[in-house]
Amino acid sequence: MELVVRGARVVDGTGGPSYRADVGVQGGRIVSIERGGGLGGRRVLDADGLVLAPGFIDMHAHSDLALLRDPDHSAKAAQGVTLEVIGQDGLSYAPVDDRTLQEVRTAITGWNGHGEDIDFDWRTVGEYLDRLDHGFDGEGIAVNAAYLIPQGTVRMLAVGWEDREATPEELDRMRELVAQGMREGAVGMSSGLTYTPGMYAKDAELTELCRVVAEYGGYYCPHHRSYGAGALEAYEEMVELTRTADCALHLAHATMNFGVNKGRAPELLALLDAALADGADITLDTYPYTPGCTTLVAMLPSWASEGGPEAILERLRDDGTAERIRHHMEVVGADGCHGVPIEWDTIEISGVTDPDLSSYVGRTVRQSADARGETPWTTARELLLRDRLGSSILQHVGHEENVRAIMRHRVHTGGSDGILRGAKPHPRAYGTFPHYLGHYVRELGVFGLEECVAHLTSRPAARLRLPDRGLVHEGHRADLVLFDPDTVAAGSTFEAPRTLPTGIPYVLVDGRFVIEDGRRTDVLAGRAVRRTPT
Repeated sequence: MELVVRGARVVDGTGGPSYRADVGVQGGRIVSIERGGGLGGRRVLDADGLVLAPGFIDMHAHSDLALLRDPDHSAKAAQGVTLEVIGQDGLSYAPVDDRTLQEVRTAITGWNGHGEDIDFDWRTVGEYLDRLDHGFDGEGIAVNAAYLIPQGTVRMLAVGWEDREATPEELDRMRELVAQGMREGAVGMSSGLTYTPGMYAKDAELTELCRVVAEYGGYYCPHHRSYGAGALEAYEEMVELTRTADCALHLAHATMNFGVNKGRAPELLALLDAALADGADITLDTYPYTPGCTTLVAMLPSWASEGGPEAILERLRDDGTAERIRHHMEVVGADGCHGVPIEWDTIEISGVTDPDLSSYVGRTVRQSADARGETPWTTARELLLRDRLGSSILQHVGHEENVRAIMRHRVHTGGSDGILRGAKPHPRAYGTFPHYLGHYVRELGVFGLEECVAHLTSRPAARLRLPDRGLVHEGHRADLVLFDPDTVAAGSTFEAPRTLPTGIPYVLVDGRFVIEDGRRTDVLAGRAVRRTPT
């Protein structure tokens, strides 16, 4: 055999008890598991004191351009992530035409940068997946990636940025775009229902698209219409919509944020339990932190975003319209801020695209406003205009008791929701998976190690319908991580968010070391993981 991992404590992803064994790898797959030991190979790795687990699956990632920009990609590889699910929140870069490509690049600059360093030589989902396969100089990418068709981008392509119902012809085109993306290998469809233009879709339209997704065995992954005021109603809406469409549902970053939802996680879990008992196919993902992360422009009311990025900037330049925007955000509670009046002391600027604006980073909007002797809205408006909507934010509105309650649920999986751009990104981008293992397993005992590993491996693999990933079983792909259960921890903090984790010395993708002795190798073993036909 090419490789034998000797004497590891195997946590196989099933949730069952761990056991000590030798594990043999050949041709990118696990070919032998010997509990009595004694396997031999051309290379033998002594894993005494280490846990061997399936590679972690990040069910909510924003590495759509990072995978093509950064061959190292240690932000994820060093965490033990061997597969990321991208195309999230209804906005990504395929399918597009020349017009919508430029629009979506501007709309999510705060997530991924504008992409001046990327050769956008694709337009369809299949072409984008092919580009991931070839990666850097035809060798591939750092870790594997699966893709969700972004419903907001599909609507942008078929309807535009108008707040109106789609015509029958436009709906037919959206159906075909989704079907084409599924045929080309997407695993499902995402939505960003607090982001334009996806939020303009009514339930009937979303239901029709979900029916297409279901025909191909995919799942629907909505960032639903509210995580604040009306959060429970928004969750219920998604449950009912997918039940009507007979489509599997995966709730993205399933949090209960803002003051109105403090202590209300049990109500969400009761809603899900009732639906599951009635036969619904539901999973969810969360990140193990309280603050959220998005862009500053996302906080605006939806009517201010109609027409796309240039229309937003024009409204912000007009004093009268800008005052209307302020009133909705500060008094009414804009839908972009989940129906809750914005609290500027919770909005921390985490990144800007214009280096001249770097003084805003790491400070809340209120702190910057106080230092400048002006109102928070004046500061926010100027930043939006000068940075051309590219500023990213941390939003400090979460509740620890909700985080812990939701992560314990039996359909929970792990997702970083990590935005990798900006001078001060959310530490979840670099720390989600070791933070689960170190803080919530070892330090707090929120759940046991075997159970936690199942949340991060086999459960997401089952949702993605990947029959040969997510478990340490013979015949499965050798996407593996070895970590020290006594020392594994997230190095990233809010003060130093790009610090790599500790206690994860080895990570393999397709049987090849991408992390060896705690250091990133030059291996590019990642590929696009396409939907398994049903």
